[in-house]
Amino acid sequence: MTQGAGQGPEVERTATLRDFRVPAYVHETGPYGHSAHPGQAAPPHPGDVAPPHPGDVAPPHQEAYPEGYTPTERDLPVINRGDTVQVTVDPLPAPAAQPATGQGPLYVVGDVHGYLDELVAALQEKGLIDAAGHWCAGTTRLWFLGDFTDRGPDGIGVIDLVMRLSAEAAAAGGYCKALMGNHELLLIGAKRFGDTPVNSGAGTATFQAAWLLNGGQKTDMDRLQDHHLQWMARLDALEEVDGHLLVHSDTTAYLDYGRSIEEVNDTVRETLTRNDADECWDLFRKFTKRFSFRDEGGADAVRSLLDTYGGTRIVHGHSPIPYLLGEVGSEDGEEESRPAVEGPHVYADGLAIAMDGGVTMAGKLLVQQLPLDA
Repeated sequence: MTQGAGQGPEVERTATLRDFRVPAYVHETGPYGHSAHPGQAAPPHPGDVAPPHPGDVAPPHQEAYPEGYTPTERDLPVINRGDTVQVTVDPLPAPAAQPATGQGPLYVVGDVHGYLDELVAALQEKGLIDAAGHWCAGTTRLWFLGDFTDRGPDGIGVIDLVMRLSAEAAAAGGYCKALMGNHELLLIGAKRFGDTPVNSGAGTATFQAAWLLNGGQKTDMDRLQDHHLQWMARLDALEEVDGHLLVHSDTTAYLDYGRSIEEVNDTVRETLTRNDADECWDLFRKFTKRFSFRDEGGADAVRSLLDTYGGTRIVHGHSPIPYLLGEVGSEDGEEESRPAVEGPHVYADGLAIAMDGGVTMAGKLLVQQLPLDA
């Protein structure tokens, strides 16, 4: 397998997650709308996909994903950085010095979504990069779980950093690799297909409209180059490392693409190579599904993936921990007291580890060493 830097049924969602709004910037003129400015409230969380036409509002809460589920229907409420609970994570000590040879410790990084400064700070806190932003972790192994762009101010800067760290880590005897998230698929589709209509499963949609409605930043599109697209298109969809099955999305949709890790990764890359807009949209749509591992039946959904692809635990991003905990949103729209997220969320009978700390909603960009303490 190449590495770019190297359903069961969906479960019922929490009934209090309401408030479906379209971000105002999609109503602006121009091919991409306007990106957020410093201090401006962030657009809705990654993975939510609003209706394909600006001004349309998605229907109120649905009890489960319908048969024709499409990511042009928003499935999470809008949370602004200025009006949500601050998610804090207690820092862990820096990794102990590793021998010059041999395999180093394993780290994973949750969704970044363009928050380059937060990523640099988190990697420095763990001792993985130095004050100048260069790899200083020797033989350490580092995996990013996808979703590098959209929402935040510098998605292309994030990709450039990960690509550079990949080379620096390899030269030091370690590695820095990355998985493909649904927002990589969304950005590739927006660049390749623009406003070409696709069959969304619920009418006509376009990648460009979906990208805009899900945090697409004009500055990222303006700076996007061929080598960025090639890097994203070669990313693996999943990998097993030290008994951890690493994926981006908390969905069983990976089973639709193969019965082995190699087959899934090859199928995803071949789909992108064929450059068919409808095929790419279907891939994006399936990678946007979420919450398969939550609530009743969630552990069985995790086991279906572990039994097929190997590993003893799934580690994923995509769905922010506050949503998995059911601690965001209320019936009357008012803020309520809720516990702070202290780190990765272990759930589904201990078989799943969630790594999206909610950086797009005033949370924490999580960088975590594996395995977790028992």
